[in-house]
Amino acid sequence: MITTNLYIIGDDEKGYDLDLFCIPKHYVDDLEKVYIPHGLIMDRTERLARDIMKSMGEHHIVALCVLKGGYKFFADLLDYIKALNRNSDKSIPMTVDFIRLKSYCNDESTGEIKVIGGDDLSTLTGKVCLLLLISIFNFLLVLIDSLLVKRTPRSVGYRPDFVGFEVPDKFVVGYALDYNEYFRDLNHICVISETGKQKYKA
Repeated sequence: MITTNLYIIGDDEKGYDLDLFCIPKHYVDDLEKVYIPHGLIMDRTERLARDIMKSMGEHHIVALCVLKGGYKFFADLLDYIKALNRNSDKSIPMTVDFIRLKSYCNDESTGEIKVIGGDDLSTLTGKVCLLLLISIFNFLLVLIDSLLVKRTPRSVGYRPDFVGFEVPDKFVVGYALDYNEYFRDLNHICVISETGKQKYKA
């Protein structure tokens, strides 16, 4: 396993007032705080792209995105990797694929991961893959990159190879992370309010 530095957000971190940032008006009452501002997300993502490129050697990368919550992070991460490929002496060939997983109902994990939809991933056998968020297939080599890892008593102790932020056990939304399909359109990662949970409860 590759271990990298990560940005640890402490349990006492309260976040930032909503009125300091551009928040869509339809969500203002549904959020408590901005937890991770968009600019900080982008800077960490750029650093993760550099760490990934350093660790890959000359292997062909198959970048596998876990939809839907991972799509923004995935797209931004690939943009940084592509920029590194263009602007350095070392470049690595890369292809892209997608899988959709679901494990939450409202703000609770069901404890079960469902594969929804279904591309045939057997074409990836024998390749080197960067798998975002979760690994469920038998590849030659899997490197996992997760924007967030939560400190929670429910954790089984698994750590991805690359992590953007370690966060307390709060339910967060934004930057494509949702609550029953809402909040994906937020640029920042925010803590949802009880009002928001009730308003968009399934």
